[in-house]
Amino acid sequence: MERHVPIRLGQVGGGTGAFIGDVHRIAARLDGQFALVAGALSATPEKAEESAAAVGIAPDRTYSDWELMAEREAARDDGIEAVAICTPNHLHVPVAKAFLSRGIHVICDKPLAATLDAAKDLRDLARRSDAAFVLTHNYSGYPLVREAKALVARGDLGTIRVVQVEYPQDWMTDKVEDQGVKQAEWRADPAQAGLGGATGDIGTHAYHLARFVSGLSLEWLAADLSAFVPGRVLDDNAHVLLRFAGGARGMLWCSQVAPGHENGLRLRLFGDKGGLAWFQEDPNVLWHTPHGEAPRRLTRGGPGTGGAGTRVPPGHPEGYLEGFANLYADAARLIRAKQAGQGVPEGVDLPGIEDGVEGVAFVAACVASSADDAAWVELDR
Repeated sequence: MERHVPIRLGQVGGGTGAFIGDVHRIAARLDGQFALVAGALSATPEKAEESAAAVGIAPDRTYSDWELMAEREAARDDGIEAVAICTPNHLHVPVAKAFLSRGIHVICDKPLAATLDAAKDLRDLARRSDAAFVLTHNYSGYPLVREAKALVARGDLGTIRVVQVEYPQDWMTDKVEDQGVKQAEWRADPAQAGLGGATGDIGTHAYHLARFVSGLSLEWLAADLSAFVPGRVLDDNAHVLLRFAGGARGMLWCSQVAPGHENGLRLRLFGDKGGLAWFQEDPNVLWHTPHGEAPRRLTRGGPGTGGAGTRVPPGHPEGYLEGFANLYADAARLIRAKQAGQGVPEGVDLPGIEDGVEGVAFVAACVASSADDAAWVELDR
């Protein structure tokens, strides 16, 4: 096996008490391809220092100002080569710009931006930059999601007719943003979250999963958004009809006020030759149902699935963290290829800036449609 020196990684956001920050750190180190050496984990100096010390970042590489971090790290001979952005949505674009403009590779949490104009502005910079830009739609890293994509691509389902995707949760059934729940506070605040509530937070995941596996391009949508919890400004439930290029039709439901559902992301595709179904809470199983035949239960690493992206033998569960780590592993391959002046390595299939812009365009279209009594709206990429 080829030996590599770990890529020097920095992190912005994701300090003490931030769920996604820990996820990025675990995923980055799982395969030994990254070393976290610098961070602006909080804008509060005391919390930034405390958070950095807890994860082993040296005091002289600890920052409370991400702009200062970008400037100083770019000037160091041993400065960071990549940065993970784990901030609330409204900071994704300015932080990414600060590092991209200095040639530092970016691994950014989703959604890409709070507004479509900001997303497109960042895309312009990313297209001009030699640095990689990776968006962490982590469900695309699950082995059986990638297997599902391959199954569709080789024609096992025939022509896709119907796409159904849903992502129900229940953690915002009450007005938890007023009860000291940090993760809810910024997600319910338009100034930090952007145009969409549930649509931006989990609807973008559902939409990307449907697009990633089906390979279809969305043309039009009609959305009915609701903020069921009294006093909540952003949507907490969405029903969306989808019209894809080529004639396929779809439905997307996302909700954070669905009691009994923890993280119920589910995808079903139906073509003229068969269907498939995958459920995030049982991620090591993919159902393939050829038309007129008995359903086939495919397992992660099992016969016929290749086993790509899996680390342990079949029957040993893998899931969220490992899927996230697969994105980081592929990001490392992409970064090393760029550093060597090479193209995208074979087998690397990462969400990037275009996926990010499309995700924000999806949210913007949903908001516009719902405001016009669920009228059909064309996606603006």
